[in-house]
Order: sequence, then structure tokens, then C-alpha cells
Amino acid sequence: MIPILYLDNAILVCVKPAGILSQGAPEGGTDLPVLLSRQCGGQVYPIHRLDRGVGGVMVYARTKPAAGALSRAVQLGALKKEYLCIVSGGPEAAEGIYRDLLFHDSTRNKTFVVQRLRKGVKEASLSYRVLDTSGNRSLVRIQLHTGRTHQIRVQFASRGMPLLGDRKYGGEPAEQIALWSCHLSFPHPDTGAALSFQQSPAGTVWQNFPRADFASIG
Repeated sequence: MIPILYLDNAILVCVKPAGILSQGAPEGGTDLPVLLSRQCGGQVYPIHRLDRGVGGVMVYARTKPAAGALSRAVQLGALKKEYLCIVSGGPEAAEGIYRDLLFHDSTRNKTFVVQRLRKGVKEASLSYRVLDTSGNRSLVRIQLHTGRTHQIRVQFASRGMPLLGDRKYGGEPAEQIALWSCHLSFPHPDTGAALSFQQSPAGTVWQNFPRADFASIG
């Protein structure tokens, strides 16, 4: 069963398990919208994505009007997403903003930092705050300002701080990528009411920080 944090006629907020596609499974495959539809009934419309290896809070629409309203919220920056990650090393400053130009190579499913704008290149921005350190690793909280493919993974890896478990971008081996969608806030698509949801990370990879009170920072 997929954990459900909120459910009404318009939306569904759930906790995506790591390892499941958030949408777009190949024909005959099973992705999260299919699983949620079976579990809750009715159609489920994707609004945003998480990489397969990433878990955490997600919102889906249950009607086409709600999907349209939530998509507009994404475009206007009203759907705010925060993440936890574990990186090798750590930023020089305890908090800050990273801005880059990113190009996603769809044939290789890999994103690169580039130096100039051209076709296919998009601006990317995030803010971060270091929460804790343990050995040569840092626990970091991130707020996305843009939603580019593999954005967090490549912005940290390009600065010599790959995420634990992220082999694609040079991270140390681990049972999963240490990246988790911990907080999501947005206006309800029907009522406009401000909604906010949080969830602590799941998986043994997070045991690298046994002192962290994930319930308070999720």
C-alpha cells in the first residue's frame, strides 16, 4: 500500500517509495499513478516528478481541472518543494544559493552544467542549508526554485559533492540515492486554501545521521 497523507475529490498527496516510477512506466509496466488508481479508485493525473530512486512527498490530481490548476501553480512557483540529501564532503558555506545553466541529454538520460545559453539549456536555481555533518558527509536541506531533470544531483556533483548512492553522477555506492522529498506546499486547486505536507525519510541510507531528528526537519 502507498502511504496516503491527504485525499479528497480533487487531489491526492502520498509518500512515493524509492524505486517506483512517479509516472510514465513503459507499456505493461506499473508506475505510481497506476498503483494509486488501483488503491484509491478513479483517474490519477501527474503534476510533478521524482526520479525513480528518490522517495518522498508527492501530489497528484484526481480531476482534469485540478490538474490544470496545480500545473499553473507549478509554473507560477506556488508549488514549493523541499528536499533532504546526503552529499560527499559539504559546501564551504553553511547556507547559500546555487545557480547554473543545465543541459539534459535525453539519449543518455544525464544532465550537464554548461557555460552558455543555447537550445535545450535551462537556468536552474536552488537554495540549501547544511543541517549536520558526519565524517566526510553532510546532511543538507534544499529548496528548489526551478524543477530541472536531476537538478539537485548535478548541481551538487558539479561542485565535487555527489549525493551518496548516486552512481550516475559519481556518488559513493549505497543501497539507494540519498535524496528525499521531505516537504511540499501549494494552494488547493479548488478552494485556494494553503496546504502543507511533510514526511521524514525512509531507508537505511539515512542511518548515516543517527543524531538527526528527521521528524522535526522533515
